[in-house]
Amino acid sequence: MQSGQLVQILQGSVSPVVLISGIGLLLLSMTNRLGRVVDRVRGLSRELRSASQSDGRKIRRQLRMLARRARLLRTAIMAASISILFVALLILALFAEFLLPISVGGLILLLFAMCIVSLIVSMVVFVDDLAVSLNALWTEIADQV
Repeated sequence: MQSGQLVQILQGSVSPVVLISGIGLLLLSMTNRLGRVVDRVRGLSRELRSASQSDGRKIRRQLRMLARRARLLRTAIMAASISILFVALLILALFAEFLLPISVGGLILLLFAMCIVSLIVSMVVFVDDLAVSLNALWTEIADQV
């Protein structure tokens, strides 16, 4: 392999690597939100043990909303992680295209499409979590406004 070919391979894989970096930042945001949900569940679970019956109902309602948010965030995180997996496979396919006497153009397109579909799923579910989060906020402050 000549150095010119190596440069071509590396140039072809830069864009997918940038995609991994961007998705990684989204994952960071999602995992931080999940961590906050988990911390809030632990705190409310402690409060529930000593709560009155009426407070217990409110806490259980909050716990149900938090459980839904945790499921949504888990799904969003899994979809984003799968998207990164497709990008990694895409990079391998790009290297195979350059290094081996085979044509994997169709595979490259399929992997890119699957990456984008997984990312879209992740974002849709993440936006759903934001909606549930805001609904929980409005429910919590409804008595006070």
